[in-house]
Amino acid sequence: MSLNPKIVGQAEDAHEAVLVRALATTGVTKQQWIALTLAATTPDPTPAGEPAARLSRALRSADPAQVRQILDDLVTAGLLTTEHAVTPAGQELFARVRAETGQVVARAYAGIPADDLRTAARVLELITICLDREA
Repeated sequence: MSLNPKIVGQAEDAHEAVLVRALATTGVTKQQWIALTLAATTPDPTPAGEPAARLSRALRSADPAQVRQILDDLVTAGLLTTEHAVTPAGQELFARVRAETGQVVARAYAGIPADDLRTAARVLELITICLDREA
């Protein structure tokens, strides 16, 4: 079996379905989740403008207005501060969704040998680097 875009796409779709289900009752979109994840996993404080720049790179989005709107919506929802640091409510949501998705992914990966997972991770990292260069 060879690795082709269809297989990668199917795996992405399956992972995304797990996330979408976990986010369904939160009112948070996938793009907002990415922003919250970046904020929750980045040491504070960050220079002004850095959260927007990181989110733009993560979304591969060149639209600064869209990035600002995502961050503003999280501030309005009380999940980020105006400086784009995670609030206690944001931290609680992040931990809850991470735990839920983490349990599902752990069950899915449980029967796969560790060496195979490490190989898959290296291959996907290299593919991502190459495709990012092309974009």
